[in-house]
Amino acid sequence: MREALFVKQNTEKWKRFNELQEANPDELADRFVEITNDLAYSKTFYPNSKTTAYLNGLASKLHRSVYKNKKEKSNRFVHFWRTELPLLFLEHKKQVIYALAFFLVSCAIGAISAKYDDTFIRLILGDGYVNMTNDNISKGDPFGVYKQENPVLMFVQIGANNIFVAIYTFVLGIIFSFGSIVSLFRNGVMLGSFQYFFFSKGLGLQSVLVIWIHGTLEISAIVLAGAAGLVLGNSMLFPKTYTRKASILKGAKDGLKIVLGLVPIFIIAAFFESFITRHTEMPMWLSSFILLTSAAFIIWYVFIYPVKIYKKTLI
Repeated sequence: MREALFVKQNTEKWKRFNELQEANPDELADRFVEITNDLAYSKTFYPNSKTTAYLNGLASKLHRSVYKNKKEKSNRFVHFWRTELPLLFLEHKKQVIYALAFFLVSCAIGAISAKYDDTFIRLILGDGYVNMTNDNISKGDPFGVYKQENPVLMFVQIGANNIFVAIYTFVLGIIFSFGSIVSLFRNGVMLGSFQYFFFSKGLGLQSVLVIWIHGTLEISAIVLAGAAGLVLGNSMLFPKTYTRKASILKGAKDGLKIVLGLVPIFIIAAFFESFITRHTEMPMWLSSFILLTSAAFIIWYVFIYPVKIYKKTLI
């Protein structure tokens, strides 16, 4: 069957399912089965088409509705992080990849700029921080900045600041996604120049083993917050089959869920930075273990686990 005919035969049904707000669980389950059958057919014959992408999003929406109406023994919050949030990462996988690409390019720009302009690092990081770090390096304690404040106070301040940055990056997406891109760019340039600063001092590996104990989770969460901003902005620019109002409401809701879902990650990152990173003398194997475990968790939770959950819904 030609794709155009397939779409024509099912358009009204898909629109009706898409506009579905409330229904009994049995009806929702029946509609979910119908959509997954259509999705399987579309994936077989039109794997890279917009129709397949649309049906994939609609199937995810109906899946969440089924779960919402299903009586769960587990806590609602547990269900959110175990099922709902990972499926959002899968549904908006493109935005996650775009946000990561923007951020990595920005990091490269920051590092290259710092390499070829001696004043760039001071412009980005500030004279106070650069001078303090140089003093710490001369004293043989290059990462002494993490030991200066009370760990509990650091935990509160850093956690609150990171959550604010994430919400700020998300909300900026309302400016047609451009605002979130700018925020990702600023943070990426700062990270690139910051990391180059230590490499230029011959402290590259040591800086990675110390700073990325907390930075792996913290930076990953900021990138995901940028992706949430792109979800919001793209919902305004590309409503697809939704009305623009419905698209914006969905984009805002999905983006906000992603940002709120990042809060535990920011809290853990703040804990690492306040209580763990200060122990710069810890064995290399231990810091490497924390860093690699954090990276593995992010890759698994954002990219691998959501696919496993989605495949279960098709069985």
